Amino acid sequence: MHRNNQLYYFLLERARLLTEQWYEALNKDNSSGVYASDDPEVVEMVKKQNYEFHLRFCRVFDKSCSEAEFLSSFGEWIRTTSSEQEHQRTPIHLILREFFNNQEQYLNYVKEFVEASHETYSPETINRWNRKIIDNFNYVILAFAEQSYKYAEERLAAQKEMIHELSSPIISLSEDLALLPLVGDIDTDRAQKVMENTLQQCSNQRVKQLLIDLSGVLIIDTMVAHQIFQLIQALKLIGVTCTLSGIRPEIAQTAIQIGIDFNNLSVVSSIHQALAQRHLLQ
Repeated sequence: MHRNNQLYYFLLERARLLTEQWYEALNKDNSSGVYASDDPEVVEMVKKQNYEFHLRFCRVFDKSCSEAEFLSSFGEWIRTTSSEQEHQRTPIHLILREFFNNQEQYLNYVKEFVEASHETYSPETINRWNRKIIDNFNYVILAFAEQSYKYAEERLAAQKEMIHELSSPIISLSEDLALLPLVGDIDTDRAQKVMENTLQQCSNQRVKQLLIDLSGVLIIDTMVAHQIFQLIQALKLIGVTCTLSGIRPEIAQTAIQIGIDFNNLSVVSSIHQALAQRHLLQ
C-alpha cells in the first residue's frame, strides 16, 4: 500500500519539530530574501508557513485524504505563500533549495519510522513511500514555481505600465500649452501607450497646443513613426495643434519613406524655437 496511517501520525506528531529542525539548519549566510531576515515577524511568518506546509504534506500518507483534497489544500498554500511579498523578493533558486531540504527531512523520517517500528516493511513498500514523497514534492515545487512566475509577470506588467506612464508625461507650460518630451527607445507597445496617455492628458488638461520633442529619441522604426503621426492626427480631432521639434535626420528619413506629409504640420528645430515663435505670434 502507498498509504500508511501509522506513518501519517508519526509525521504529523513531528510537524512542529520538522519546522524547527529545518529553520535551525537554515544557512542564513548563504541565503537572501525571506530566509536571511532577522525580523522576528518575518521569522515567525516563515516558520508558520513551513509548519502549515508539513500539516498538509504529511497527509500524503493519510488514508482518509483523497488526492483531490490533498491537491486542493496545497493549491491554497501555494497561492498564499507565493504571493507574500517577502517570498516574492526571494530568488526562486533559494526557495527551491529549501523545498529540497524539506524533502530530505521526509526521506530521513521515513527511515526513522521504519527503524523504530515493530512491524517489518519490505524494501518495495519503503521505496513506494519514498517515491510518493518525491513525486508529490515535485508537484508542489513545480506548482509553486509556476505561481511565482505568474506573480512575477504581473508585477513586471504593472511596473512596465508605470514606466510607460512616467516616460510620456505631459508637462504644462501655460494655460493651454504643454510639452511632450519623448526620450529613449520607442517600440510599438510604448508608442501605443504614449498615444493613449497623451490623448487622455491633453483632454484632461484642456491643452490646445502641444509641443512634441523628439530630440531624445535616437531611432524609431517605420511602424512607430506611423503611430506618432497617427497621434498627431488624433490630437487634431480633439482640437489640439501639434508642433514637432528635435527631429533627427534618420527619423525624418523614416517619415519620408512611409509617406508622411509635413506640409500641414508645424516643425521646428528645437523647443526654444517653438517657444520663440509662439512668443512672436502673441
